[in-house]
Amino acid sequence: MNRTLLLFFSLLGLAACTAAKENTSSTNTSKTPVAHNTIVDCVLYDGMTKESTQLTSVGSGVEVQVTDTVDVYFVKARVTKDGKTMNGYMYRTCFPQR
Repeated sequence: MNRTLLLFFSLLGLAACTAAKENTSSTNTSKTPVAHNTIVDCVLYDGMTKESTQLTSVGSGVEVQVTDTVDVYFVKARVTKDGKTMNGYMYRTCFPQR
């Protein structure tokens, strides 16, 4: 009897975890770029390390398209400067909190 109850509650807990996981994954997340304005002067890098090459500098108030939030510290961004579009990574601190 105890074994049957233990099995029943284990399956019930597993089903609850699975249902909760399905609910969080069904949220609508858009993969389209979102325009943000920078609040400080920032740099667009070609990677997410200290050794990454600087692609361009971005002044404060410039509109940047954020294409993905890839890291705790970085976002993937697209910048158009002098008619040239560049893709790279910028620090999250370049943008206001939303």
